[in-house]
Amino acid sequence: MQPPTPHLVYFADPMCSWCWGFAPVVDAIATRHPDLPIRLILGGLRPFTETAMDEAAKARTRRHWEHVAAASGQPFDFGFFERSGFVYDTEPAARAVVTARRLQPGRAFALNRAIAHAFYAGNRDVTQADTLADLAEEIGFDRDGFLAAFEEDATKAETLQDFATAQQAGVTGFPTLLAGPQADGSYLPVTVGYQDPEAVLARIGMWLEHQLEDG
Repeated sequence: MQPPTPHLVYFADPMCSWCWGFAPVVDAIATRHPDLPIRLILGGLRPFTETAMDEAAKARTRRHWEHVAAASGQPFDFGFFERSGFVYDTEPAARAVVTARRLQPGRAFALNRAIAHAFYAGNRDVTQADTLADLAEEIGFDRDGFLAAFEEDATKAETLQDFATAQQAGVTGFPTLLAGPQADGSYLPVTVGYQDPEAVLARIGMWLEHQLEDG
């Protein structure tokens, strides 16, 4: 039996601001290590939220966005905070990425990125199925087929399984990037939280060098 291929596991959420900040890091990994598989697991930031953001929540969220913008240089549209009655439910966006993964696994990262960009830089409401279907269509999915798959019970169940996997792995924040498996089957934390590309690439490089030595 062949041992599992060394790979990265990325726990993220398309409506997580620090994950949006981490997007250039994911690009840098793909550029430096194009043959290194990355498994995307939707962590579930605030799924099934029902209460609209109040002014205190907006103020807290705005501070997070400002910190992410300063650390990462990623664009943000702060017009978002002029919205009233916005319910920050992250389940639909996560389910959309799972839908993409079920239909065309190679496009899951692309839709995750498209949703994050639309939300943070475009001030689009990515809690709405129609918006998510529009974004999926923009990257090449059949809109009606995507919407049908988005509503399937199996897609909803797989989304919940992603959330459970993150919890079972002890992931408490996003982004979290793990590397493995190690000889004992465990996974090594590459980063828990945001780090810049250079730091993350250095950590991955050390891990890969160790893998080669072991091999």
